[in-house]
Amino acid sequence: MRVDLFDFELPEERIALRPAEPRDSARLLVVEPGEPLQDRVVRDLPSLLRQGDVLVFNDTKVIPAQLKGMRKRGEAVAQVEATLHIRVAPDRWQAFMRPGKRIAAGDRIHFGHDGSSCFLGQLDATVLEKGEAGEALLGFDLSGPFLDEALHAFGHIPLPPYIASKRDDDERDRADYQTIYAREEGAVAAPTAGLHFTPELFAALDARGIERRFVTLHVGAGTFLPVKADDTADHKMHAETGS
Repeated sequence: MRVDLFDFELPEERIALRPAEPRDSARLLVVEPGEPLQDRVVRDLPSLLRQGDVLVFNDTKVIPAQLKGMRKRGEAVAQVEATLHIRVAPDRWQAFMRPGKRIAAGDRIHFGHDGSSCFLGQLDATVLEKGEAGEALLGFDLSGPFLDEALHAFGHIPLPPYIASKRDDDERDRADYQTIYAREEGAVAAPTAGLHFTPELFAALDARGIERRFVTLHVGAGTFLPVKADDTADHKMHAETGS
């Protein structure tokens, strides 16, 4: 299918830079066969379902997977960014590097050098392999829980490109881009449909007899990558992990 069939105009002023408050006040489009489209809000969801219906939620938890660092190669220094997307070992992550042309296998990258911390000088990595389209395998000096703690101290929440182009991430994003039922750390982007649920909405669904089930799918950074192919059949989809 041609990618240009999906083109549509999105006025700049219609791009929300923050989520709706409360979350369940976001707009909801109801599409039923043979019926007119209905413009509702998410808090109306219980009235649209029936007792015994089941909703399936993704309980993945977003980690601060975007890192800013300095690549050092001899005397040459360059600023780079890494967006981690698949953990392959306690001390190794596949990452999308930007700009990818500034890195090569064997490079040392020093992350987390923008403040004082006990991790200063330790959240460093070696580029073990360089792949296509800016992808690389990073081997960190820290491992396991120590690496996780350092990522939480120095990492940034990856924002969708249409938001990141307009503002930097901040502390509020660590809550805004997390569902209320997030439990399993590993995603680098939020399962966005779930962001609209609130404790009050869950209570209303319970009262209606709507059941809940949970799965875990760690949303990867590939969700941020643009589709550059002219046909969807030629677009490379990056793998995600789950259970």
